[in-house]
Amino acid sequence: MTATAPADPGESDDGEPSPRVVIASVVVSTLFVGFGGGVVFPIFPALGSVLGISPFLVGLILSANRFARLVANAPAGALVDKFGARTPFVAGLGLQAVATLGYVVSLGAPMPEAWFFGARVLLGAASALTFATSHTIAADVTASDSRGRSMGLIRGGSILGFPLGLLLGGVISELAGNRTAFGLAFGFAVVATVLAYATVPETHVSAESTRAVDPWDVDVSLPTVTVGLLNAATWFAYMGVLFASLVLFLEAESIGVLGFDAQGSSGVFMAMTVLSAAVFMFLGGSLSDAADSRVPAVILFLCLLASGFVVLSRATSVWTVVPACLLMGTGMGGTLGPMMALLADLTPADRMGRASGTTNLFSDIGGGLGPVVALPLIDRVGFAPVYVTAAVMPLLAIVVLVVGMYRYTGRVLPETASVDGSGPKTVTPADVED
Repeated sequence: MTATAPADPGESDDGEPSPRVVIASVVVSTLFVGFGGGVVFPIFPALGSVLGISPFLVGLILSANRFARLVANAPAGALVDKFGARTPFVAGLGLQAVATLGYVVSLGAPMPEAWFFGARVLLGAASALTFATSHTIAADVTASDSRGRSMGLIRGGSILGFPLGLLLGGVISELAGNRTAFGLAFGFAVVATVLAYATVPETHVSAESTRAVDPWDVDVSLPTVTVGLLNAATWFAYMGVLFASLVLFLEAESIGVLGFDAQGSSGVFMAMTVLSAAVFMFLGGSLSDAADSRVPAVILFLCLLASGFVVLSRATSVWTVVPACLLMGTGMGGTLGPMMALLADLTPADRMGRASGTTNLFSDIGGGLGPVVALPLIDRVGFAPVYVTAAVMPLLAIVVLVVGMYRYTGRVLPETASVDGSGPKTVTPADVED
């Protein structure tokens, strides 16, 4: 498929759906299927005590999808290049629907922890397929002057699906029960799968590749490791600590909002943080584009993320939880845009794919370890010490960033790369010497 505009805005010259229709379908599909990723967080931490599951096992189950993606991320990209994008995309959505159905089955099954764990593993592997294919489809059907907007829309769809899932999980579970909340998420995932099957054509047709699928083909250059460590630290704190524990914190402090108890309120608060993150993902990137260096923007938003955890550690009412959540969402979202742009500045174009995959591995490691570490610690020492420790993680990330930038470029604040017709200008030690 080409990216030229057809006479019929809904259809390309060869009868296939137009690029706009394809992008819209991918956005809606990733939005709907994203519900399944968020719906479990307001429900399962509290449900664990009802089912007799230990805090450690609850954390392990919540992190299982990220651990699965550690193995699945790189092979997913290779499958797209080998077999095309349509089949893996639709298969990824369908498998996520099956995984969400597994939540429903778990509630009435013997050994529910095994069912929940299996569902989370399947969700992680399937989401790796969806992430790899959605961005490939966007690159295939759009021209260079609109590709960034399309990537942003798709990324925004996947991000916004998660907070809506948090809201769905918290509010619907309280009003109609856990089974209804899981069942509704399954229904949305089925709609996403059917929509993609009906409207997304094959966009990535090429000769069959004979390359080996190597899940550990990682980039260990200093810029990639530096940004990767930032990813690990921020996702450990944000997803690993905050999302896995907020419902328990609200329950322990008897804090609620809009008349909801801990489950419903946690869904509202977590949705608030992710919506803030989605907004500041774009604003943070724009701020770094306008500045001489991206590093100050990254440092600013890392400090906001840390301050949010400090505020949460001292929260006693909804009036302190709200600013804490907004600070953490703003800090997390504002960090992501400039951080990935900085990686692109410092990475040659022919290594950017491996660099991106490697930083995703770091984020899954951090986000996966967070609940496993945080929930048992909270059970032993309480919330405040764990939240203060989480606040330290972004501050350590600032140290890693400054040291990494200085060692690689000779500057603490390397200049923002300029862009010409050949792509991003890579900042290297040689540029500094000149």
